[in-house]
Amino acid sequence: MEKFYFYTKITQVELLGRIARNVKELLEGIKIVPSASIYHHTHRFLQQHQYFSPEHPNDFSYWITMNLGLKKLGEKIAAVDIMKFSDIEDLRHAFVLILEDFIKETPRLRSCIPTEEFRFLSSRMFVLPTPFVARNLEEFLDCLKKITIHSLYFHVFEARLRLKKPDNDFSCWLRNAGYIDLAKSISRLDVYTYTLEGLRKKIISLVNDYLSSFK
Repeated sequence: MEKFYFYTKITQVELLGRIARNVKELLEGIKIVPSASIYHHTHRFLQQHQYFSPEHPNDFSYWITMNLGLKKLGEKIAAVDIMKFSDIEDLRHAFVLILEDFIKETPRLRSCIPTEEFRFLSSRMFVLPTPFVARNLEEFLDCLKKITIHSLYFHVFEARLRLKKPDNDFSCWLRNAGYIDLAKSISRLDVYTYTLEGLRKKIISLVNDYLSSFK
């Protein structure tokens, strides 16, 4: 059985020097910023809010709602299901279509007050090894209890979208090891509805249940 090596990551946030004062400028920025910026603004909340699920799932919806006062548009942006996308460019396009439709239907665009502009950021990821290695399912379960949430985030979220893998790292490894049903159970999780600690507990529960079924 192939070993599973747990990794973690450090993120360095970068200022891009681009701001938006209204929906048109936000749209222009979304169209041209690097994919790492789109990823940062749609996943930042997941990384920062470890113990509760944020009301606004991405920076775009938060700014549109809170700084422009456009609640309905903010809800449309928030409703974009990130789980459906395995490519950042497809996710970018989904936001573009919503904003373009809004601009077509809105002759006058309101701007935010000074100092409340949307500032486009990006992030660089540095991947680091951890001391945790699993040689079997029991060790995998033990490691899940000990790794940091940053490691969990890397293997579940970074793997699919930023690294463009077909599935999360856990399910890929389990599937290759022959644990097909367990891999499917983890793949089917709507990971964006959990806090990171809640997600850890759910995956641990699934692995425990799977192991118990053979006792």
